[in-house]
Amino acid sequence: MTFDDATRRLLDGKNFASLSTLNPDGGPQSSVVWMLRDGDALLFSALDGRRKVRNLLRDPRVSVTVFDLDNPYHSVEIRGRATVSDDPDRELPDRLSRKYLGASPPPEPAELRRVVIRVLPERINTFAV
Repeated sequence: MTFDDATRRLLDGKNFASLSTLNPDGGPQSSVVWMLRDGDALLFSALDGRRKVRNLLRDPRVSVTVFDLDNPYHSVEIRGRATVSDDPDRELPDRLSRKYLGASPPPEPAELRRVVIRVLPERINTFAV
């Protein structure tokens, strides 16, 4: 699936995403996160071992909702599957911080391990007024 131009603009803006995964009991787990569009995929950074990462390693199904901070009546829900990969150089947190804050993030302790969550859309639902 591919994003249309309006969805690309929404995802490229400084809008937050709500990332929903499935807990072991089947219940939802949601996190508000920064995101970056990479073509027709979404990227998120997370600390390894967090609930969302453990959920995705067990069940890659995911739902992501983003709404426009300037017009909350413009939103998109993206359902798809996620992959989790290592980010040893912590490149993605730097890119995300520059997008949202305009500066690099403060250094993190070296023992913290970062991963990249990549979501490939299988269904895209848009809403705009």
